[in-house]
Amino acid sequence: MREVLPEIMRWWRSGLRFGLATVVSTFSSAPRPPGASMAVRGDEVVGSVSGGCVEGAVFELAAETEVPVLRRYGVSDDDAFAVGLTCGGIIDILVEPVSIETFPELGDIYASVRAHEPVAVATIVGGPGRMGARRVIWPERTAGTLGLDRLDQAVDDDARGMLAQGLTGIRHYGGHGERRLDDLAVFVHSFAPPPRMLVFGAIDFAAAVARVGKFLGYHVTVCDARPVFATPKRFPEADEVVVKWPHDYLATQKVDERTVIAVLTHDPKFDVPLLELALRTDADYVGAMGSRRTHADRLERLREAGLTDAELGRLRSPIGLDLGARTPEETAVSIAAELIQLRWGGSGRPLSETRGRIHGWAEKRDEAI
Repeated sequence: MREVLPEIMRWWRSGLRFGLATVVSTFSSAPRPPGASMAVRGDEVVGSVSGGCVEGAVFELAAETEVPVLRRYGVSDDDAFAVGLTCGGIIDILVEPVSIETFPELGDIYASVRAHEPVAVATIVGGPGRMGARRVIWPERTAGTLGLDRLDQAVDDDARGMLAQGLTGIRHYGGHGERRLDDLAVFVHSFAPPPRMLVFGAIDFAAAVARVGKFLGYHVTVCDARPVFATPKRFPEADEVVVKWPHDYLATQKVDERTVIAVLTHDPKFDVPLLELALRTDADYVGAMGSRRTHADRLERLREAGLTDAELGRLRSPIGLDLGARTPEETAVSIAAELIQLRWGGSGRPLSETRGRIHGWAEKRDEAI
């Protein structure tokens, strides 16, 4: 829903009613992941739930529905080809009418998303509970109810854990919140703050990496100790540009499992003390630019600094996938490709040479509703 929020807020604030369709579960080669949304009002449409496959059918349902409804599209349907889902996947879509009256918390959710404050929306999408019942969960407060205190408490705990990891998906409970039962399906849509990308080294390659990082949805920081190079004018796509010794800056930052660290300095006086810290953080990705000779020298220096083989094994160097990249822009694409591959588990080979499902986010069939 993040991508359609600015537009639907205009409708919501004007007191208008519209239909909101959200992907809550997928299987096999479903084209878009859980959380993808499409909003419909009259002949206006924003967002997408399938990249075009079932948009027509969802548009009609969203335009006319008066109550929340869950609809499955895919190869299990007799009319799969009629609605256009020919790519072989299955998607479960929640379609609900939205207005200030039906969704009074939407304004607070939008404010939190804009302020990069984590917030999750939990919605009943299957089972004995009231379809469409909604609860909004922040780290330290809540709004709304799913119907029972015990269920609210169980979902609150799970939603906050999912927020910490930036996860969106379905959780199953008993009718009274029992964790070992699966009578009730609750879709938890996490709006976590953007993951961070820390780019060290104010060079032309860093400018290209900052651009692709923003494109991928990261909050990008460029850091360099040289004030003449580390300027906002040279890195307009970065969210912030910091003039500080890289390792001193990293030592002051909160680094979590979603953080990307790209070390592009390829200068021992900068990258060795920086990597000594970076490889001991919880960062999801630590990559360093340099030739294979530079990499071998860097490893030796890091070993002398006391890093273990396990810690050194986390280092992605030379940085990026082997795409034959030469220019800063091509190198940035190769780094982005490696980030995507690590996130979703792709092989890095041409799809024309692979078999099986394409989209790595697809959930197992037994996770579907």
